[in-house]
Amino acid sequence: MGFDALLGNSQLKENLSAARRKGRMSHFYLLSGPRGSGKHTLADLIAAAMLCREPDGPCGVCKACRKALSHSHPDYITVDDPSKKTVPVDLIREARADIFVRPNEGEKKIYLFPRAQDMGIPGQNALLKVLEEPPGYGVFLLLADNPEKLLPTVRSRCVELKLRALPEELLRKTLSAEFPDAEPWRIAAAILRSGGYLGQARELLSGGGLSENAGRFAAAYAAGDVFALQQILTPMEKWKRDALIPQLQEWLELLEQALTVRAGLNAVTAEAAAIGAARQPRELMRCCMALKKAMEYAQGNVSCAAVCGWLSWELR
Repeated sequence: MGFDALLGNSQLKENLSAARRKGRMSHFYLLSGPRGSGKHTLADLIAAAMLCREPDGPCGVCKACRKALSHSHPDYITVDDPSKKTVPVDLIREARADIFVRPNEGEKKIYLFPRAQDMGIPGQNALLKVLEEPPGYGVFLLLADNPEKLLPTVRSRCVELKLRALPEELLRKTLSAEFPDAEPWRIAAAILRSGGYLGQARELLSGGGLSENAGRFAAAYAAGDVFALQQILTPMEKWKRDALIPQLQEWLELLEQALTVRAGLNAVTAEAAAIGAARQPRELMRCCMALKKAMEYAQGNVSCAAVCGWLSWELR
């Protein structure tokens, strides 16, 4: 198995395999790349490689590998609270203290930070204290979409592994196998919009599909049906802010796809294609700006009722 589960990135995988064979894997890795670039896959493989007892690990089949890859190994610990905008500094301090308790089963104790760029300055400073003098079995895997947000003192202590975009042909072959029912034009559009990153292309094709609400919005907006738009927005006035903002973001992404249709490119979804065929670029741009402004209002604590009322006027 080795690191083959990560597509592309041949040189990176060769370097990791060589370091593993020589017993020279780092205690601190910074895995950087856009969303969907394979950072989580690579982190799991590194953890499995460090916990696997086979000479050419990760083998992918031993007990340690299976546990690491399924995130059930007691010595592979995730440090995060997804419900928080920033990683709580208390969690980082707990990990810093916990690392001095020896591993339960393996030779290494590995801490995964899936949102390293969201640790904040206090959290990064708390982490620095253990990065300077870690125990020999301690390993830290920092994942960052935007590594520039990390302190230079943190980055300088890490071996950075930059995930690269995949070749178009490899993406097409992989996506065609995973989505056999997807039309070639949808796969081509997903590849283009993903920037070459498999995770983003998968999201576009699997659709996280459109929500029911977004589907109704797409049909109403494509038809220019003002009354139908009012019927969609009026119940949303009673929504909570944390539900409203993601919905408006989904509408915005749909219209941005429609703009690519007007630019002569394929859309990933049939709904975006229909909107692009029905509405002029000027109308689409105006609606996109209105949605962005509505999200700013909602994030600025304007009531959902006021936001939806304003938006229904703007989209008339």
